[in-house]
Amino acid sequence: MAGKPAPKAGGTTPSLDEVRARIDAIDADLLRLLDERASLARAVAAAKAAAGDAGKFGLRPGREAQIVRKLVSSPRAAATPSLVVRVWRELMAESLALQGPFRLSVWGGKDPGRTAELARLRFGAAPSMRQVAKAEDAIADARQVGGVAVLALSRDSHWWGRLLAEPRLKVFAALPCLAAWGPMGALAVAEVEVEPTGDDVTFWVTDAAGSAAAIEEALGRDGVAAELIADSGGLKLFSLAGFYQAGDERLARAPGRLSGVIGAAPGPLDV
Repeated sequence: MAGKPAPKAGGTTPSLDEVRARIDAIDADLLRLLDERASLARAVAAAKAAAGDAGKFGLRPGREAQIVRKLVSSPRAAATPSLVVRVWRELMAESLALQGPFRLSVWGGKDPGRTAELARLRFGAAPSMRQVAKAEDAIADARQVGGVAVLALSRDSHWWGRLLAEPRLKVFAALPCLAAWGPMGALAVAEVEVEPTGDDVTFWVTDAAGSAAAIEEALGRDGVAAELIADSGGLKLFSLAGFYQAGDERLARAPGRLSGVIGAAPGPLDV
């Protein structure tokens, strides 16, 4: 690696030409490292093929979140959390795309542009992306190997209720992943294993007829902190603070005859 520009006598500020020369040196180093990382992604794909895992979707959202969270919490002088997250999301997405099928299907509700933006912020430019007219079309794509559905949280759709009947599909990400990028606007769904990361939000659906406040109070008496996210079609979607398994006894005692966990996601990475 090229060293820092030598300080001038008397501690004067380096010239613009010296700063630009340092930037050029760093760019060369970054390109070399990026190329090396891409070659390692191909090596991972070859190792998986040798182990009989070729063609399987390699997405591990829990591990990705732990890596990015560690990077965001590491000491830095100038790089913002936004820069760190975007760079590493791009790197991870590119690596995943090199290892096998990886594509996005986006249903944006009344604001498709915003949902597509959230999808790219989370999954980078590597996967192909198509926007669909119906939420069920995105969910159908998520059933395919390498398919990820990104669906808007919209008042006029309770697509998330469908996941109660599709236990293989899980919500695994809430978008955006940084609180600085705005409130939760979409969820990502795929046939993927959901693992705890140490700071998670669980998504739980119920058909309980009571008010959201009454349901939150009932859950709170059992030690479960809940917040209503969406209410549509006689169903309510809540976020629960922490990681909950589908068979958790506290949720079994909660109001509603038809209810269940539909997945979990890491909490905002910059909080």
